[in-house]
Amino acid sequence: MSERLAVGDTAPDFTLPDDTGAEVTLSSFRGRKVIVYFYPAAMTPGCTKQACDFTESLDSLQAQGYEVLGLSPDKPEKLAKFREKESLGITLLSDPDKAVMGAWGAFGEKKLYGKVVEGVIRSTVVLDEDGVVTLAQYNVKATGHVAKLRRDLGLA
Repeated sequence: MSERLAVGDTAPDFTLPDDTGAEVTLSSFRGRKVIVYFYPAAMTPGCTKQACDFTESLDSLQAQGYEVLGLSPDKPEKLAKFREKESLGITLLSDPDKAVMGAWGAFGEKKLYGKVVEGVIRSTVVLDEDGVVTLAQYNVKATGHVAKLRRDLGLA
């Protein structure tokens, strides 16, 4: 199982395709705070709820200096359909080989319906303007997570 990131760690940089196929590099966000969240699959109920919650909060998060990046193993084409179907405003990134998820501790063993399986661990990591972790949450719940995150960041 990969190591989870902790407060004070410098987040591993990455370059991944977004839903249009354009490459997005994490370090290009230096100077802004970034919320990176990992979810198992586009267009599933929990992941849809979480992505819609982030989209609804995007203007106020950006006003506080935060960008939001959502990562899943889905291919860009599926992410484009997800964005269109749900009118999502957040940046959706494709990590099909799960290398970034592994490096960030968001892929590994988890419990699903009482069984231990390998998979995407629903996680949220918040970075400061220098790419240093200020908050790392693993095994988060999809529903209500954005509201909790806003409280944890003092943005309620």
